[in-house]
Amino acid sequence: MRLFRLAKIITVGLRYGLDQMVLEADPTGRLVQLWHAVFFWRHPKESRGVRLRRALESLGPIFVKFGQMLSTRRDLLPPDLADELALLQDRVPPFPTEQALKVLEDFYGKPVDDVFVNFGRTPVASASVAQVHFAELPDGTEVAVKILRPGIDRVIEHDLALLETAAMMLDKLWVEGRRLKPREVVAEFSKYLHDELDLMREAANCSQLRRNFTDSKLLVVPEVHWDWCGKSVMVMERMHGVPISQLDALRAQGTDLKALSRAGVEIFFTQVFRDGFFHADMHPGNIFVHADGRYIALDFGIVGTLTEVDKNYLAQNFLAFFKRDYNRVARAHIEAGWVPAKTRVDEFEGAIRAVCEPIFDRPLKDISFGKTLLRLFQTARRFEMEVQPQLVLLQKTLLNIEGLGRQLDPELDLWKTAKPFLERWMDEQMGWRGMLKNLRDEAPGWAGMLPQLPRLVHHALSEPARQHAAQREDIERLRVGQLWQNRLLAVLTLLLAGIAAVEYFRFFP
Repeated sequence: MRLFRLAKIITVGLRYGLDQMVLEADPTGRLVQLWHAVFFWRHPKESRGVRLRRALESLGPIFVKFGQMLSTRRDLLPPDLADELALLQDRVPPFPTEQALKVLEDFYGKPVDDVFVNFGRTPVASASVAQVHFAELPDGTEVAVKILRPGIDRVIEHDLALLETAAMMLDKLWVEGRRLKPREVVAEFSKYLHDELDLMREAANCSQLRRNFTDSKLLVVPEVHWDWCGKSVMVMERMHGVPISQLDALRAQGTDLKALSRAGVEIFFTQVFRDGFFHADMHPGNIFVHADGRYIALDFGIVGTLTEVDKNYLAQNFLAFFKRDYNRVARAHIEAGWVPAKTRVDEFEGAIRAVCEPIFDRPLKDISFGKTLLRLFQTARRFEMEVQPQLVLLQKTLLNIEGLGRQLDPELDLWKTAKPFLERWMDEQMGWRGMLKNLRDEAPGWAGMLPQLPRLVHHALSEPARQHAAQREDIERLRVGQLWQNRLLAVLTLLLAGIAAVEYFRFFP
């Protein structure tokens, strides 16, 4: 099967002229000329980005997902390819309802109609790894049932094996390919894809996000019904809302689009800086709007996490950007080790200023975060900056926020909307509120540590004495050893002198 799949990939690649993209890296141009002579009948009229996108769409959902992930790595891809891959969408037809019923019956051990009062036979959504049906629990609760696509794990393993082989060949045979880090990219993709195959993990992500936004006036997250969930099935509260892309329907229900766009920015920064846990797949297909104007989040297969160090670093950099303190931004990168210590601060500061200054005091409709991020990554490569893996999903989410903002309110000033939130967060983290919070968080640990303090102090005070005694013993052992070595050396010297004297009298009697 793998050989047939490989043959199909090669055929699709040749059909769309992807081989030329590799050969064009030859600086002499001879390989391209030779290849054109062999395939003289091929004259592709479309750009290389369009051809790559269409090839991935032809190869199926796993390759489409790989292209979507690649589109976020603007630090690795040329801009024309990244822009084109960003247009990829999951256009996956649903699998037959009979297969969905079989998955449910195997999981629950009984017919579907004995589990749910009503189970909709027609799927309401379909993606590359799962599809969704509406149903009703025995107590009358309306739910959405997400079912893993049958056999998808085998397909994924086959395609991942082929991607890994292609990445290895690209890394070995193409000089430019090494800069793209193909094996690292495939490994990253494999991790996210395997996470999506475990619906219990997605259910846990959903539950965590719901807990983070309990009683929120901005975001509502469905409740997970754990008793009906498993690795291949996830059952959650059915949400009623309007897809965020249907602007006319949103206006008809009285939604304030400008307020909605500002709320989206606040939700993003709340997830990132307050929780360090954010929904990392916020494209329009996963976002609905409730009748009361709140966002509804769906599809929790991909989430991002940030450490306290990441959050503080990002917050300080965002605030420095908002204040146009590019010197602080440059120094923060060097201090964090993201840029080599040898980097000249003034040169790095000037490069950052050239990228960021043009986008201030302008509405969102006049700003392209994609192009800005691209210029930042180009600057990063120039100064040998290491791109942090944990921030790749954050970049992807920020691009999704840009797209939503353009739809809802093109006049939105992202900087003015975000700055008060970040300043308030920094005050809570580093001001007197932050100090009280840290005291409250650390108090339980101190309570357990205080009774041990006398013993710890005694141990600390007596430790130097024990160390000095041990050092004296080591010194004495060294002295005795040196004394024996000196004596042995003296004996050997006398023996050598005696032997030399005997030999002398033998030859000169």
